[in-house]
Amino acid sequence: MRKLNVLFLLLLIGCSSSKVFYDYDNETNFTSYKSFSFFEDAGEGLNQLDIKRVKERITKQLEAKGVHYTEKPDIFINFFSKQRESENRNTIGIGIGGGGNIGFGISGGIPINEKKIVQSLTIDFVEASNNQLIWQGIIESEFNENYSPYQKEEYYTKTITKVLNKYPPK
Repeated sequence: MRKLNVLFLLLLIGCSSSKVFYDYDNETNFTSYKSFSFFEDAGEGLNQLDIKRVKERITKQLEAKGVHYTEKPDIFINFFSKQRESENRNTIGIGIGGGGNIGFGISGGIPINEKKIVQSLTIDFVEASNNQLIWQGIIESEFNENYSPYQKEEYYTKTITKVLNKYPPK
């Protein structure tokens, strides 16, 4: 029974975890990029507070990798967000059973009305000299519209750390 509980917990965690996707130009020498800036219109789909949060998290992550913010960068960064409501598959089960030599059973499900939002955050790195996309990271994860400012800070720290974990590609 204990093994079954552990398996169920792992399945539950696996189903609700973030999904991260990457793509990049494999002929690019990423070690040559030492500076970055953001496109002026970066942050489509986010409010001004979340744009600020995302910029701060990207800046911290890149500076830890030796890439620094400047007005005349090697790469420009764009990011944008899309949200969609996820399909709710949560239900409460009801069952009636019987015993003895004759078996009888009825079961059904009642949907639990919990709205879930999936946010897709895309981060693009564009070479400043030729305006070509060189790296892209996308993360899809559950987002609660009722997060407090502190929870949003944690959410963006976690998601941006995950998506920039594979930059620069090896």
